[in-house]
Amino acid sequence: MIEEGSKSSKSMVEKRQLFMEMRAQNFDVIRLSTYRTACKLRFVQKRCNLHLVDVWNMIEAFRDNGLSTLDHNAEINVSRLETILSSIFYQLNKRLPTTHQINVEQSIGLLLNFIVATYDSEGHGKLTVFAMKAMLATMCGGKILDKLRYIFSQISDSNGVMVYAKFDQFLREVLKLPTAVFEGPSFGYTEHSVRTCFPQQKKILLNTFLDVLMADPPPQYLVWLPLMHRLANVENVFHPVECSYCRSESMMGFRYRCQQCHGYQLCQSCFWRGHASGPHSNQHQMKEHSSWKSPAKKLSHAISKSLGCMPIGEPPHPVFPEAAERPQDLAHTTQLRPVASNMNDTVLISSGTPTPSKSSTLESPSRLDEEHRLIARYAARLAAEASNSTQCPPTDLSFNFDANKQQRQLIAELENKNREILQEIQRLRLEHEQASQPTPEKAQQNPTLLAELRLLRHRKDELERRMSALQESRRELMVQLEGLMRLLKDEEQKQASQTGTSPHSSPSHSASCTMPMPIRSTSAGSTPTHTPQDCLAGVGDDVLDAFSQGVPRNLRNDLLVAADSITNTMSSLVKELHSVDDGLEEEEENMRNGREKVSSLKHSGKRQSTPSF
Repeated sequence: MIEEGSKSSKSMVEKRQLFMEMRAQNFDVIRLSTYRTACKLRFVQKRCNLHLVDVWNMIEAFRDNGLSTLDHNAEINVSRLETILSSIFYQLNKRLPTTHQINVEQSIGLLLNFIVATYDSEGHGKLTVFAMKAMLATMCGGKILDKLRYIFSQISDSNGVMVYAKFDQFLREVLKLPTAVFEGPSFGYTEHSVRTCFPQQKKILLNTFLDVLMADPPPQYLVWLPLMHRLANVENVFHPVECSYCRSESMMGFRYRCQQCHGYQLCQSCFWRGHASGPHSNQHQMKEHSSWKSPAKKLSHAISKSLGCMPIGEPPHPVFPEAAERPQDLAHTTQLRPVASNMNDTVLISSGTPTPSKSSTLESPSRLDEEHRLIARYAARLAAEASNSTQCPPTDLSFNFDANKQQRQLIAELENKNREILQEIQRLRLEHEQASQPTPEKAQQNPTLLAELRLLRHRKDELERRMSALQESRRELMVQLEGLMRLLKDEEQKQASQTGTSPHSSPSHSASCTMPMPIRSTSAGSTPTHTPQDCLAGVGDDVLDAFSQGVPRNLRNDLLVAADSITNTMSSLVKELHSVDDGLEEEEENMRNGREKVSSLKHSGKRQSTPSF
């Protein structure tokens, strides 16, 4: 009695272990039921190691345990279910490397307790074959397309048309999974579930079934199924973007971008919990991203899309033939590919596109043995062909080899032509650069003229510097004259105050005498010279008045003499600069004439050396 009590308590602890671990993950803080359901089922899948088993391994396990010949409504007990799970996980450990082995006993116990809690809540100790197949095919790993094709093979008739009653039965069984993880109010089964998925009563074939269940969005009752697969695909996706709420510098998993707030992006944790900041609101529309593209990659993708280099919309799944295929002759196949048949769990060996086949249904163990023998014979034939391929290669392989050889030769020829073109471009570029640069022969045609030009330019620079110095000294002299004028005016005012007469009453002041200033503007080289009147800028009005108004005779004569001497000096400098300019122009003309003579002599020498016919 004590041992039985300990066993029962242990089984209760094992039943509750998976759910206790799931509650510890705190998935209930996710505000959206779809994400809550997908995250909980993904946790159960990984915890039971079902993500390492795909649907083809499940089909193989069903066949090995004789479930392919059983009716869907047949019941199996828990002990046989444990045997099936043991074969699944022990075969998985054989495929895994030694460093990635799983704990088989723990995986079997967790999954068995979860299946019993989901499909045998009343404790009868039995469940149907169809319920076990639907649960394992839905919760295993692999591609969703393969899963849906296998599920369609279980709910369709021999003509490849879906049976609504079987699809209703599938929904009853598969929707027990969200209920098992406490999401039944959101995704529980109702009588209108079938009409919600397929509102129009019509003939549903495989492609139509895939179109509906893989649409965006999928049917409301099964929206968690493709989301669970998307979660598995983005678990290791990295986004080098900062979250606008938690300020995390990077994101893992999904990334959500607001369609109204510019540049507002949230990581999956903040979005699932309903966090928002600033002007952003949870009512805004968010776009889900499952990958990261750099700006350059986005630009190239947009350009390729606009230029028509890539299709605008890709179909969600490949299109399969509507009609069922006839049985394939395994002796002449070239590819071994497992697919699902229409009725039960069979594997169709086909060289073309795998489609459901009405006649490929294995109805007896003798048919299974015959298929195994055919597969073994085909494997032996492949091994024999591989061993003999080195001695007598097939003709099609030799043809492919010749075609590849011709392509390689053509590529080599094009590469050689490209290399020659690049060399010719480089040669022309070097010739152009050499022609544009002055050669030493051109520079040494007339060294005497070059030396004289250098001396003239040096002399010209010296004269320009001397002229600027004289202009500065003239300005200083004029400033001094302004000071003397102030002193003279002060002296005149004192004398006028003593005599009581105005200085402007003198006859000498009444006569106006203007002094014409010689003005000549010229240019020396590239440096512009100033006229004598330009140098009076900044000089006071008293000095300017001295040249236009009457002043005492002796002061005016002195100022005029000084101004004349400065003007004469400036004129001589300007003349000298003119002579330098003329000399430079003459020397440049001589050099130009000399070059023309040399070139004409060269041309005449070439004509004399050319033989006449």
